[in-house]
Amino acid sequence: MDIREHVLQTFRSEFGQDPVLLARAPGRVNLIGEHTDYNDGFVLPAAIDRAMYIAAAPRLDSTITMVSIDFESRTAFDLINLDDPDLPAWSKYPRGALWWLREQGYEIPGFDAVIGGDIPIGAGLSSSAAVEIAFIELGLALSGDESAYPSMSQVEKALGGVTVENQFIGMPCGVMDQMASAMGVDQHALLIDCRSLGVTPIPMPPGVSIVIIDSNKRRGLVDSEYALRRQQCEEAAEILGVEALRDAAPEMLDAARDRLGDLLYRRARHVVTEDARTEQTAAALQVGDLAAAGEAMRASHASMRDDYEITVFELDTIADLGNAQPGCYGARMTGGGFGGAAVALVADEAVDAFIAAVGPAYTQATGLTPQIYVCQAASGSGVQTL
Repeated sequence: MDIREHVLQTFRSEFGQDPVLLARAPGRVNLIGEHTDYNDGFVLPAAIDRAMYIAAAPRLDSTITMVSIDFESRTAFDLINLDDPDLPAWSKYPRGALWWLREQGYEIPGFDAVIGGDIPIGAGLSSSAAVEIAFIELGLALSGDESAYPSMSQVEKALGGVTVENQFIGMPCGVMDQMASAMGVDQHALLIDCRSLGVTPIPMPPGVSIVIIDSNKRRGLVDSEYALRRQQCEEAAEILGVEALRDAAPEMLDAARDRLGDLLYRRARHVVTEDARTEQTAAALQVGDLAAAGEAMRASHASMRDDYEITVFELDTIADLGNAQPGCYGARMTGGGFGGAAVALVADEAVDAFIAAVGPAYTQATGLTPQIYVCQAASGSGVQTL
């Protein structure tokens, strides 16, 4: 039974009726463009064919009852108690989405809901952003007559999810995860300009799979090192006299190398070259040049390892093993760093051999067992009436 049907059946068994609405929002993986977002740069994520689903039906009162399949938990609360600290931690993301919609003036009735998905939790594939966007989709559908409210664009839904993270959850994330989940295009990656929020769908060439390898090395140092890298980038931009490192050219960096010092020079060089690689990868994918896209991914990993210093032994091992396999165009660490996952573009006919080779070799080198997911680029969020 697929996850969609599992969610629908669970709703029927939990609530003794058929659901009225089914909301869906996908997870995402970033193909390239790491730590460029807070430098006003470019990122190239893709929504993936793993998603969070919410089956729901409105109630006649203001009570919200939610069942989580993933956490095997049930909770109930009232719309006036969305910030109750005693409610389960997993429910904070749904509650945040409802809080944001109410802040925008939407009136949402009570409802019963079952939430479940096939996005691995904690693997860096943005299951939390998917929950936020799916609940925004659901809340909008539950709020009633569309003529009573202005229609909300997918960008606005994504930015709503970012506000949930920033203000309700307390996580100072950027826009990439929610924009990929809300705005995904089937069989396309998304080139996102993090300054203008412009989004350009980039077709994924046929015959290639997105292979995600969760290292099972849990991420450490992310918060402190993330803040430090961001501070270093701001210092470099100030020395260079630019608004953000997105505005710096390689020649500008080289001319200011002595003033920057070795550390800030290398941090800035990663961002400047990563922006260029992200645009180069998008251009290569548009013309089906997977070799060029893969080469940029390999260079990205080396830059994160040597200039930005956010990889760890486990991620370097995965990237090296992946890049050595026939049919792998390119493999790189993806995400914040210091653990987490890697992503590879692999020819469809080589995927089985890739998994058979990389998994055991990684375990032998690290003692860890990776989780490997084969994905395709998928469409963004939506809600349907059943």
